Amino acid sequence: MMSRALLTRGGNFRPENLGPNAIAMIGNLCFTIFVIGVLIFTIIAATYEPEDPLFHPSDKITTFLTSTSNATFKTDNTVVKTGEDFITPNVTEISTFINITDVAGVAEADETPTSEASSECDGEVGKPIDCKDPEVFHMMMRAAIEKFKDIHFYRFGKPVNGSDDHTCDMAWRFRPKEGKAAGFYKDYRRFEISKSANCSLSVVSIGEYHTGVNARKRKKKIRGSEKAQQMGEGGIPIVGEIVNDTLPVVESEGDFRLGKYLFYKGGGDRCKSMNHYMWSFLCALGEAQYLNRTLVMDLSLCLSSMYTKSGRDEEGKDFRFYFDFEHLKESASVLDQSQFWMDWNKWQRKDKLSLYLVEDFRVTPMKLKDVKDALIMRKFGAVEPDNYWYRVCEGEAESVIQRPWHLLWKSRRLMDIVSAIAVRLNWDYDSVHIVRGEKAKNKELWPNLDRDTSPDALLSTLRDKIEEGRNVYIATDEPDTSFFAPLKDKYATHFLDEYKDLWGENSEWYSDTAKLNNGATVEFDGYMRISVDTEVFLRGKKQLETFNDLTSDCKDGINTCSTSSAN
Repeated sequence: MMSRALLTRGGNFRPENLGPNAIAMIGNLCFTIFVIGVLIFTIIAATYEPEDPLFHPSDKITTFLTSTSNATFKTDNTVVKTGEDFITPNVTEISTFINITDVAGVAEADETPTSEASSECDGEVGKPIDCKDPEVFHMMMRAAIEKFKDIHFYRFGKPVNGSDDHTCDMAWRFRPKEGKAAGFYKDYRRFEISKSANCSLSVVSIGEYHTGVNARKRKKKIRGSEKAQQMGEGGIPIVGEIVNDTLPVVESEGDFRLGKYLFYKGGGDRCKSMNHYMWSFLCALGEAQYLNRTLVMDLSLCLSSMYTKSGRDEEGKDFRFYFDFEHLKESASVLDQSQFWMDWNKWQRKDKLSLYLVEDFRVTPMKLKDVKDALIMRKFGAVEPDNYWYRVCEGEAESVIQRPWHLLWKSRRLMDIVSAIAVRLNWDYDSVHIVRGEKAKNKELWPNLDRDTSPDALLSTLRDKIEEGRNVYIATDEPDTSFFAPLKDKYATHFLDEYKDLWGENSEWYSDTAKLNNGATVEFDGYMRISVDTEVFLRGKKQLETFNDLTSDCKDGINTCSTSSAN
């Protein structure tokens, strides 16, 4: 019996059966490989989270976001490029600045004899300076142009009375002479003016940055051409203007009833990197604009642990700490969610306002174009990455939804700190970005970085690149800045913490952010530090980067120079 069974099984290997058996085995093998492949793909899909959504660009502007020079404290990709970074300076606009020869002469040769002038001046010497006098105005303009030689002046405001009878405050719009970024700055300073025995006037001193507070005008509600005058012709705000980022409101029940709204609820974007947040937020804003709806947004952010001192994610950060909400609300239709839900709960039943719920990101914006309901709510689940907001703008929608980068700018409060630091350096400094931190410790990926960024190596490298005696701003992730002390023998070195007073308890930034935070103190957190450090670095006359100018190591590790973007 057993031998018969063996013979029966052995029959499968008869010559006439080998062909069909081989085909069957190959089929089974292919099917097995297919099943394993599907299993692997499913596991990857379920666990995959992009390190940074900006590494998946779909157009040139997104590619630009991933290939920039950043002075950072964590990684080289933590600083967000925002809308104003994409604007090219208007050559005509920036070339029409005010020269000292354009200002009417002051104290021209007077034909009146000295004795006669003195007699006419009797009793005038002790009187207050008339800040509205054109002669005073022209003298102040000339004094400013002569003193600040590294900036171009584009507009002067009329002087106003200062703190006493012998001071006048005056504001002006300017740009650094060698500035690369589009945009303008505003300064206002206090001038001390003296009057001699023959009543001739002279400027004794000019105060520090933003000391002429009486010349800082409060904004009025403006429209159209008036609004354009407060901006550069290219739509760039003036850094230094008073910021008005109060929350927008719907004026009436009728206005609310006629409105159409879009709201994104939930999702896995919270507490991710700022790049991730921006990528997703601009997708939502882009969809709202495509659907001609008001975006209902949450101004309360969660700051990722990569930017916090505690090393933990921190909730309750205001959008306005990091971005220019005034520009956003004036350029797009947005509402804070707390205000929206208050109005919705008040009028929804009375006005029979309907809600259209979407729970699948694969429902494209194009399919929602004809929805008539007052509110479209996209509800995102708990499974990443399908619950990322930016998934809405992928696939078919990618060619339809345009992310409105031009609507999102950096906080002008932070940019005012940048301007203040540059002013203290007279806009005449060079800058060096020095990456050390964890990379310098990792000799396998960056074998030369630690040596190439040592003080001795830096002195040797900078000798041929930066003139001795220059102001040098160092943006670095090295926590102990005394490490760079030997550079002081050749250069006047400066670091971010040298300017702590600009965000300290007596600063304008401190008081403004506390008002936004219901009176509570706001920490100058890691992302703010990164933003300011980077922007100061980018305003240096000469800019030296670690992975181009200081070391032969590759930015992303050994053997990656050809594939990584050089910075």
